[in-house]
Amino acid sequence: MSKARNGRSISIPRRKREPRGSAQVPLPLSIIPRATYRVQLNREFPFAALTRLVPYLARLGISHVYCSPYLRARPGSRHGYDIVDHRLLNPEIGTVEDFGRLIETLTQHGMSHLCDVVPNHMAVMGKDNAWWMDVLENGPSSAYADYFDIDWAPHDPDLAGKVLVPVLGDPYGKVLERGELRVAFEPEGGTFAVSYFEHRFPIDPNEYGRLLAPVLAEARTTLTARVAAKIKRLAGGFGTLPSRNDADARKIVQRQRDAAELKRRLADLVRSDPLLVKAIDEALASLNEGAADTSGRDRLHALLEAQAYRLAFWRVASDEINYRRFFDINELAGLRMQNDAVFDATHELILGLAADGAVGGLRIDHPDGLYDPARYFARLQQRYRERVALRRPGATEPPHGIFVTLEKILAPHERLRDTWPVHGTTGYRFANAVNGLFVDRRAKGRVDRAWRAFAGDEAGTADRDTYRGKRATMEQALASELALITGRALRLARADRRTRDFTFNTLRVAIREIVAHFPVYRTYVDAQGPSPQDRRYVDWAVARARIRSRSSDPQVFDFLHDAFLGTAPEGSDDAKAVYLEFAMRAQQFTAPVAAKGAEDTALYTFNRLVSVNEVGGDPEQFGLSVAAFHRLNADRASLWPHAMLATSTHDNKRSEDVRARIDVISEMVTDWRRTAERWHRLNRNRVRETDTGPAPSRNDEYLLYQTLVGTFPAESLDAGALSAYCERIVAYMVKATREAKVNTSWLAVNEAYEAGTTAFVRELLSPSSENRFLEDLRSQAVRYAWFGQLNSLSMTLLKVAVPGIPDFYQGTEICDGSLVDPDNRRPVDFAWREALLANFAAIPSEAPPLFLRSLFAAPYDGRAKLWIIARALAMRSGAPALFAHGAYKPLSVSGTHAEHVVAFAREGDDGGVICIAVRLFASLDMAIDELPLGGMWSDTTVDIGFLAPGTPCVNVLTGALFSVARSSAVPLSLLFAAFPGALVRYGATSRSRASAKS
Repeated sequence: MSKARNGRSISIPRRKREPRGSAQVPLPLSIIPRATYRVQLNREFPFAALTRLVPYLARLGISHVYCSPYLRARPGSRHGYDIVDHRLLNPEIGTVEDFGRLIETLTQHGMSHLCDVVPNHMAVMGKDNAWWMDVLENGPSSAYADYFDIDWAPHDPDLAGKVLVPVLGDPYGKVLERGELRVAFEPEGGTFAVSYFEHRFPIDPNEYGRLLAPVLAEARTTLTARVAAKIKRLAGGFGTLPSRNDADARKIVQRQRDAAELKRRLADLVRSDPLLVKAIDEALASLNEGAADTSGRDRLHALLEAQAYRLAFWRVASDEINYRRFFDINELAGLRMQNDAVFDATHELILGLAADGAVGGLRIDHPDGLYDPARYFARLQQRYRERVALRRPGATEPPHGIFVTLEKILAPHERLRDTWPVHGTTGYRFANAVNGLFVDRRAKGRVDRAWRAFAGDEAGTADRDTYRGKRATMEQALASELALITGRALRLARADRRTRDFTFNTLRVAIREIVAHFPVYRTYVDAQGPSPQDRRYVDWAVARARIRSRSSDPQVFDFLHDAFLGTAPEGSDDAKAVYLEFAMRAQQFTAPVAAKGAEDTALYTFNRLVSVNEVGGDPEQFGLSVAAFHRLNADRASLWPHAMLATSTHDNKRSEDVRARIDVISEMVTDWRRTAERWHRLNRNRVRETDTGPAPSRNDEYLLYQTLVGTFPAESLDAGALSAYCERIVAYMVKATREAKVNTSWLAVNEAYEAGTTAFVRELLSPSSENRFLEDLRSQAVRYAWFGQLNSLSMTLLKVAVPGIPDFYQGTEICDGSLVDPDNRRPVDFAWREALLANFAAIPSEAPPLFLRSLFAAPYDGRAKLWIIARALAMRSGAPALFAHGAYKPLSVSGTHAEHVVAFAREGDDGGVICIAVRLFASLDMAIDELPLGGMWSDTTVDIGFLAPGTPCVNVLTGALFSVARSSAVPLSLLFAAFPGALVRYGATSRSRASAKS
């Protein structure tokens, strides 16, 4: 079948439908993702490149490619989240035909893809967003005025009916004086606009008359009387358009209709008379060049003041911006997705493709930014079903829903709402949980002391750093948003005589304290009222704020407690709606404060062990017990069996392999402490003194050393490779120190500190023969890389077997040493990965021991990791029901090394699988390059007494066959004879010729 999209045709192969399953939103088993692979699409990696990659991903065992956004984004976008038009594919990524070929290729390989949906915001500024251009031109009377989350009546009266546009590189007056703001005529559309470098700001049609007046003055000598008369009539028509601030619906429609007609007539007129274009350009040149004198500046300023926007220096945004942003990014404006027209306009293309079968599932970006997430998810499923029903006339069964996963960060104590029609999250919680298994919990105190001894007074606590980060965010980057929420609270207070004496400042301070103590990203109060979980979180935040603010009027916290829950005072029925509105708006504020204060501040200052400083994690949670890991898995199997399992993402602070190496510090604390102190002594002469202190600071230096042991290549580097690595670390340290906001920041760059820190890094990584540090780093990196690699193999093994959908970030199917973006968005060498996988094709089902050992001959090339993934995903492909719905059963481990083992079974109707992984490798008293095989496990066994004697088994990783013995315990010396981990398939589908080796 084909479906028209933007005037073109996309060929969409139909997918065979199967009976309904039993997920949160019931889905056929065939369309539940088996394994996903995240790719970052951009002009260097477009649809065509992904199409060429599909056969490789199919051989690897991937069922769904997990694509970054591919709707039309700002030109040059590297990530796709800055969408400017939801109705079109991104031309830099490919054409409609390119997309069609991708879908056809995926279908031929039995695959589909997940689309990344961005409902919270759109890219503005520039000149590419037609909706935003219309808002700037028409203000409150724009057809899209209610699409963006703009406060048209902010507390600043000068912005009433206007939107602040903080885009200028210098204060407005300086920019105006330099003549950088220039008015231009656009003959194709008969429009006028102001330009500022790549930005365009349309002129209110009401003001066209003042721009056409100079043309009329010169009409006698340059234009015919007929053209002059037409110009005069057009100028009058523009001047009599209804005002953009007229709220009458009929006037708004009249303005839109008449302005469009007048512009069309002006465009027709200039097309018929080239002299008119010249006359207009000359009149505008006089205005633009006149900006050099006082009168010219005054005229241009007066024109700009008459617009529906106020141009401003970009720094003004923190204090005065009156549209909701994505965090503190001025170029990303929040959408009012609660507006049904906005929902339909932004989802029409994606849901149409999904209904046609081209899209196999949706990943929802940043749902915590939405006004009403529950309603959004319900509408998403409803609209999808409606579109499917339209394409299935005469169908007797209602269409099923679509797979939906959420990019949602959950606190360790928080549960995802089971009333939402979704299938789980993208896996941040799992990433932190599985990493925690490889952090030695017993070493917490010693690791803490090592950090504090090195960093001194710069070392804080996770709670303190998070609190400070949130407060700093509200006082600086999001100060305007705090003022907006405070203004809403003030209006609530003034409406009741019992609370009308609360002042703006009193409320602002109290709200700041409550939000700074919020234990989760946000609550989800809606028209149904607060849930018990919502109440617990608001109770907690308000109680903590009371303690910290004992000097404040305690009654203000009572008032705000109810306001954050959307609970109006007794007897105030008329106020229920406005209290609910406040609560739902406040929820949109707490989420970005948490993200900026915790993720983008505290995670760069609390540097005790940075491998636990990850998105969705709690840096204070030092490691995870095996029992707790089992509980999390059992909980997921019960509630969210189709949640995604991530270990690396495009948003993480460091890849899974980097974290796995840094985790080793917790097992070698004494050695690490001596190493860090020795490195400081070696490098102390490289530290620069600045007006604000040493560069780098001791805390930043400690972060750097951990980063180096986590990323420095263990194999030898030539000069070019070392230089490239050095520049990656330099870029990382600049970003990390700016995010920390202690010695420098994005808003207030400390050039001296950054110059000193980057020089320090470059000297540390200089190939000079006198650089003793570099040689020491090389020798140390080998140890961390070896044990870290083993950690990573076990993480991978666990990910492919626990309940949920394993997700792989591009390139991480082999060892990957990437750091935070943009480092983790570097081009991936897929040809190398394809070649490694292709070499496995010749290996028989029962892999020779010599081959398995050879996977570690070049230990850091990642073949062992790729082997686990390929073998495990092949097994998952043959048992979809087992992994989609199989029960989770922790297994008991006994013996000397029991604490180093994680073992569990997945049980289904047709047999099951046993997964056994090793943890805390460095504590096993192993040598570098030694594998934990065979005799090392002596008396350590796993209890598989739930299996009947004689049950046939095959170790998927090695192909070794055996059957269950009468004893309930299977020795790990058998299972780990050739590979440091086991994935055992048992039951009816395992190979019947299993030999009795047990």
